[in-house]
Amino acid sequence: MMPRLEEATSLREEKRTMMEKITRRQLLRSTAATGAGLLIGGSSFPALGQELELPIGTAGTLTVIHRTEYFEAAQTLFRQTVEQFAAANNTKLDISTTNPESFGDFLGKMTAAVKAGNPPDFAYTTNVSIPQMHLLDLVEDVTDVVDEAISRYGAIMPGINAPQNGSFDGRWKAIPFLGSSTAYPFRGDKLAEKGIDPATLLNLDQRRDAALAISDPSGEFWGWGLTPNQSGDGYGFVIQVIQAFGGHYTDETGLIVQFNSPETVAAYGWIKETYDRNGKYAAMLPPGIESWTDISNNEAWLAGKVGYTLNAYSIYAASKRDGVPFFKDIKLLRAPEANNGDSRDGGFVGGWLTIFKGAPNVDMAKKLALDMLDPKNFIPMSTVAGGLFMPAYEKLWTPELLAADPNFAIIKEQVSVPNPFIGPSWPAQPSAAIDAIRAQGIIEQAAANVISGRMSPADAVADGHQKIVDIFEEGGIMQP
Repeated sequence: MMPRLEEATSLREEKRTMMEKITRRQLLRSTAATGAGLLIGGSSFPALGQELELPIGTAGTLTVIHRTEYFEAAQTLFRQTVEQFAAANNTKLDISTTNPESFGDFLGKMTAAVKAGNPPDFAYTTNVSIPQMHLLDLVEDVTDVVDEAISRYGAIMPGINAPQNGSFDGRWKAIPFLGSSTAYPFRGDKLAEKGIDPATLLNLDQRRDAALAISDPSGEFWGWGLTPNQSGDGYGFVIQVIQAFGGHYTDETGLIVQFNSPETVAAYGWIKETYDRNGKYAAMLPPGIESWTDISNNEAWLAGKVGYTLNAYSIYAASKRDGVPFFKDIKLLRAPEANNGDSRDGGFVGGWLTIFKGAPNVDMAKKLALDMLDPKNFIPMSTVAGGLFMPAYEKLWTPELLAADPNFAIIKEQVSVPNPFIGPSWPAQPSAAIDAIRAQGIIEQAAANVISGRMSPADAVADGHQKIVDIFEEGGIMQP
């Protein structure tokens, strides 16, 4: 029998080799299908598709794309910092915004740009799969930049799983920029009216019951603000439910699909029960929640219409920015525990800096990355962004930053977790294959199927399982 250490090493090498067999054609097919407007369940739940125009990179002009910020002040500071850098380095600048979600056509268009030899130089993005970009050979090795950033700004926060998502065979293919965690806000004032202590709301069942208890449909207030529709928030919620019940995509190696299990079926039964318009929890469901997009729960929360949701810290940040009357009553909870009581604590990389393969100004782009992390530039952006622009490096968590908002300490706690939950790939490590599942909207489609009654939970899970098997086998990861 192989010694345990050798066996583990062998499994990791086998996984790495098999993952490398996922074809570029399959990844491009995945993103193209979703970018064209894949329908969840084939009817009323449209996915988020979008057209994306990339700027053309040219020698002598630093070409930068960056995400749109919820806080205009943070975005203005980001752009000003880039502009000042370009001026100081006597280089022309082409800077533009983008929103490259995994549901869009970012990977396809970036692949075409790299192949044509004119990609942008530099991008600051979120919700873009670094494993997929690495597999498609779209990004430059930036190990030297990450090593320099660590020497200047301290260790990468242990709770954000950065190496698992951005480092391959010991080489970094993206630069961790932001350390983030998910916000789980509850209306503390509404809970107090019902005598509910938010500290007792540890798992999904307890939070669902509390959301029902505080609901008042006649007063246009609904306790539940979590959508199962295809979106960033919808995906995060559905995979959270699946994993709370013990369901998962694959085994620990990431090679064997195990989605079709009693645990996953039970999770979808819970989803069906939750969104049954004639059932126990109907009174807590806002109109149209089944087809909400990423902005819908923000809008409902800011309007004072819902009592509990999950989101990036944008929802907390916007509450602060807009001065909602209940801001002081917001209770930020930790991630709900699994049904067996296991912790789901931890954060994630909330923003990556990438430099594209064959970009005409690689050296200048690397200098820009380090300049964006310089405390004199980073801390002002972070301070005004309401929790959306937090550090990925230990030394950037300055007393000045923590003093800007008492709830920033909650984020620091989560991104500092020494053994964070790995996230959607659990119990396997992140991979391009698992990221392709997200791009196809498979688990949200299964949710739509059970909520609409088109399929039973068992049938919807079996259907989703086969779709995942198809993704793996088309990529060369054959199933037993």
